[in-house]
Amino acid sequence: MEIPAEVRRYWLPILLFTAGFLFQLLVLPRHFPPTHYDVLGIERFAPVERVVEAYERLSKEWLSETNHQPTVDIIKIRYAYELLTNPILKRDYDLYGLDEHMDVLERVKEQYQKEHFLKIDLPLLKDSVVSLTDDAFNLLTHDSFNAAIAEEYPLIILVYSKGSPRCAHFIEYWKQIGTRLDGIAKIAMVEVGDSQLAGHFTEKGFSKQPFFRNGIPAIVAYPANCRSPSCYMRYPGGLYVDSVVDWVATSVVGLPRILYYAKEALGPQFIGKSGHHKVKVIFFSSTGERAAPFLRQAAQEYSSYASFAFVLWSEDESQIWWNSLGVESAPALVFLKGPGTKPVVHHGNFSKSEFTEMMEEHKHQDLQQLRSDTSLELGCDARGHSRAGNDAAIWYCVIIAGRPGVELGKKRQILRKAQDQLIGAVDGSTTGNVDDSIEISSAATAFKDERLTFVWLDGEVQKQICAFYLATDFSGACGPRGFGDDNDKPEIFIVRFQRNATYEALKAEKKNNLVEALQGQHAYASQLVARYKGPDEIQEINRWISQIIRDGDTREIPYFTSKVPDLVPEETNKEWLRSTKNIRSAGKSLKEKISFHFKDYLTDPRIGSTLLMCGCVSLGIIWLRNNKPTQSTRQEKAPKDRTKRPRPKLSTSLFGQPSESIADVEPKDARQWEMSDSDSD
Repeated sequence: MEIPAEVRRYWLPILLFTAGFLFQLLVLPRHFPPTHYDVLGIERFAPVERVVEAYERLSKEWLSETNHQPTVDIIKIRYAYELLTNPILKRDYDLYGLDEHMDVLERVKEQYQKEHFLKIDLPLLKDSVVSLTDDAFNLLTHDSFNAAIAEEYPLIILVYSKGSPRCAHFIEYWKQIGTRLDGIAKIAMVEVGDSQLAGHFTEKGFSKQPFFRNGIPAIVAYPANCRSPSCYMRYPGGLYVDSVVDWVATSVVGLPRILYYAKEALGPQFIGKSGHHKVKVIFFSSTGERAAPFLRQAAQEYSSYASFAFVLWSEDESQIWWNSLGVESAPALVFLKGPGTKPVVHHGNFSKSEFTEMMEEHKHQDLQQLRSDTSLELGCDARGHSRAGNDAAIWYCVIIAGRPGVELGKKRQILRKAQDQLIGAVDGSTTGNVDDSIEISSAATAFKDERLTFVWLDGEVQKQICAFYLATDFSGACGPRGFGDDNDKPEIFIVRFQRNATYEALKAEKKNNLVEALQGQHAYASQLVARYKGPDEIQEINRWISQIIRDGDTREIPYFTSKVPDLVPEETNKEWLRSTKNIRSAGKSLKEKISFHFKDYLTDPRIGSTLLMCGCVSLGIIWLRNNKPTQSTRQEKAPKDRTKRPRPKLSTSLFGQPSESIADVEPKDARQWEMSDSDSD
């Protein structure tokens, strides 16, 4: 069917008029339903006395014999009466439009819609009172509010109502949230009856009526760096303990998330990709809950030493975890302290203090890595001291250098076992069980006196210092691995450090020298390096170490110093650290001004009138364009119909100027004679 020309011409006004009328007649009324005052037929915000009078008048009407009012309408009237005669419920409804009992109304309407109204079980609404007998809830007032947000800890506030059944149900969860947030955030509560304070956390739509978008209880948070009353953050999720705690820990405090890994991804995605020098800390959970805040704090504090992961425990995979990690059941905590080491397993729950003690005990690998932030602590830096202190003049550091991979992992296991043998020898000497082998006594004594340290060096990252210690013959141990290069040859060597009091005295005299102060890179201790050329056997390695220590402690060796390359700082993975926090102000930021929810626009009565006005304007513009007088158009076309006058002929004079004569115009009655074929004289 062909659309009429007039409809095609005026399609825009028709569309705007239709949208405007539909919005005013259908959309807007749905978002402004009749209030409970309208149901009783009284003015809004009427006092309780007027509510009682209206209800008594209506009840007399439906009790009369001539009344045929539906039961559903009677239920609405009764519901409005009970709500508006309850002081707390009426206060919440008048201030913020809160009505949490609509489910009760719908259930009763469905249950008794075909029954007589006298069969309705009254009252419809049951009293729900929030009991706060514990002082730990920290109920805020308008006077104590400013002092509370000025503290150094983040502040989490619960906005509640004394008569709200949802708040009465949530209060037990709130206690659990406060317990889990202990130490990282403080909690407080605000009652909606304190309209000056509670109204600060509301939102306002186009009607300027304050409201809580998701009802109450509502949760807001003030971060630690927030000192203004308007810089709070609103919690957008569901009212669950795990969800609220995760939001506070991640979005408010800025703690890291500890991810869950499946059994297929734990090896390649977690153990394989986390730092080679880090202890792997694995939590087994049977509930699937997110990590507690104190675990996230530990993940942040010990990020230089350990990596953390969660695994969901299931009975189907129990045999796998028992064979690989020795985990019998969940909850469990596992520490992996290096390749080939026996996992350290702790079964059962643990407190924050217990976990801190375990982390301090197991934060280092059994064979630590020589890094820029651990070289002085391990006693493997010429500019520092041994682990025994300043009094030790000679100390040693056994280093295995190589590129991370299978071969380096094997050598690390061998060197770790050599270290464990010395630990056993030390323990045997203290208990009286002296080892039969005296060949490793020098190494055991030096290890006991903390003059001997075992470490490993990443030759791929620390290629300069690796090449310095191994001289020129370092192929396969130092430098990056090339494409298809599997020639990994880790090297074991020992560095002897010796402090020289005379040399240090000379350095102290020269400390005022500007050049020496600017350089400051010379080694403070003499270093001698010996490489191990023997077989990969634990006993042979310890014999070689003992021989080096005996010779180094007894022989007079010249004092040599040289400039030692610095260790390259290895980056620590801290993506959760944020320079700024996403703090939203209470409706004052530009983002909130332009990012209203779509439903908010459906409550704006100006939209319908704006559409109608735009329709009128577009109708007028189109009508004016289509009904302009044609006189001007004819005047514009008239000059085009006239006979064109011939152009004057220009003379071709010497100077190129036109002739003063004008060509004659052809007379109107002139006739054109036909030319004959004959030639005329």
